[in-house]
Order: sequence, then structure tokens, then C-alpha cells
Amino acid sequence: MAGYPSSSPFRLAEAQQPKKIPHIGLLGAGSPSSYSTRIPALREGLRDLGYIEGKNIVIEYRYAEGKLDRLPDLAVELVDLKVDIIHVNSDYSVRAAKKATRTIPIIFTSVSDPVADGFVVSLAHLRGNATGLTILFPELGGKRLELLKEVSPKSVLIPPSDGDSPRGLNRSSV
Repeated sequence: MAGYPSSSPFRLAEAQQPKKIPHIGLLGAGSPSSYSTRIPALREGLRDLGYIEGKNIVIEYRYAEGKLDRLPDLAVELVDLKVDIIHVNSDYSVRAAKKATRTIPIIFTSVSDPVADGFVVSLAHLRGNATGLTILFPELGGKRLELLKEVSPKSVLIPPSDGDSPRGLNRSSV
């Protein structure tokens, strides 16, 4: 305070800046019940890192309830909330999140082929704001067919006539 010596009991205390509490946006294509095992695992993993939901981290949940056309609006909601990262677990959710932001990091799990879908440039050089885990590798298509024939030798695979066959499985593989 002006006019008081530095040793005065009326000296102003230096204010500490409050720590910013991290916000995670979770964008799900399904319903909350479809995440009944994933959310506790996420919370446990965060707790192991010292983050406790509601105490020093906030998770914003947005579920499309299977209505995939809702995902873009839900992604925009998370961007408007200024979350620090967006966690997604489907190709549809990644697409919606990437359309909503080019700056907020997007962490994906369980997507089929992030390179073919244009989410990343390559698995070695991600570039952009998306990163995560993939569940399918097209290079394994032949091995998958081999294993299928081994466990079910009488199976007959008929690719869809519209050409929309799963990645890693095409007419030349069958």
C-alpha cells in the first residue's frame, strides 16, 4: 500500500495466480451406458497421474446417443467450452472433432484407419491436431482371412456389391 513502509503489517500480500484446471472433452457416438467400462478406466488412469475429476480436472461429456448427425454440434459445444483436449473413440467422432477445430488436440482410440480417413498424414508423422490408436492395419487383411479360414473353414465371404467392404478386405483378398 502506498505510503506504508515495506515492514508495515498493512503490506499487500502478493496474490498467487490460480492454477488452470485442465478440461477434457469426451465426444462419444454412443450413449453413456456404452461407455460404462471405459469411463471408470479413464478416471482410474487419470487418478494414477494425480488427476481427480471434480477436484483438479474437469471432464465434459457429450454423447450422440447413436444419432451420428448430432456429433458435429456436440463437437462444436466442446470447442466453445474451450476444452484442452477432445477424446473420441470412433471414426465419426474424429471426423466431427476435426471439422470443429484445427487447434485443440484430438486423441482418438478405436478408429479403423486414421491414414486412409485423412485424420493423420501417416502413422509415423502425424502432423495436425489428431493422434491416437488404430485398431486395424490393412496390411493384416490376408492374415485375418487366413485365421478365419483356419477357425471356420466352411465360411464364405462375399464382399458388398457397393464396393464398401471393410478396409483390409477387398475382392482381391477373398
